[in-house]
Amino acid sequence: MQIVEQIRSCTLCAKTLPQGANPVVQASSKAKVLIAGQAPSLTVHKTGKLFNDASGKRLRSWLNVTEEQFYDPELFAIVPMAFCYPGRGNSGDLPPPAICAKTWHHALLAKLTNVNLTIIIGQYAQRYHLDASSGLTEQVQNWQALLPKRIVLPHPSPRNQAWLKRHDWFEQQVIPALQARVKILL
Repeated sequence: MQIVEQIRSCTLCAKTLPQGANPVVQASSKAKVLIAGQAPSLTVHKTGKLFNDASGKRLRSWLNVTEEQFYDPELFAIVPMAFCYPGRGNSGDLPPPAICAKTWHHALLAKLTNVNLTIIIGQYAQRYHLDASSGLTEQVQNWQALLPKRIVLPHPSPRNQAWLKRHDWFEQQVIPALQARVKILL
């Protein structure tokens, strides 16, 4: 898709990003599942491969898919709210710059006409895709009302281990439903 190549060539924020611009996106007009995330990590910035870290390993486990399936753009579109690593803040990575979504998301998402499930990860993606003001836990608990078209997940980062332990219902109820939906679509 031409829009994907345009995004990968973008240097709009290059001067404001600590590592410079290296837009990373995975998308095809044939994609069946959209993973709407936050922004690439420093590891992703260096490798050019989204969720190429411990978070990706956990996410693939939650989806019950192979790495080959996950990185097939005809199966999964992976569209973060910002396509470049935003840099490090006091308590983790900085928020994704809003200009990225404003510039690219409408046109890119319009091309993803075969998507039948949007997996929303992180508060910025949650606000954009759900226009939601409620917190993560409330949105994740709302999974039955959102499926089969959408679902909110906590970030699969190892840093969220405490949230996962406090909310054991997530892996007992939500993950099996998510896996069943993904299996149907793939």
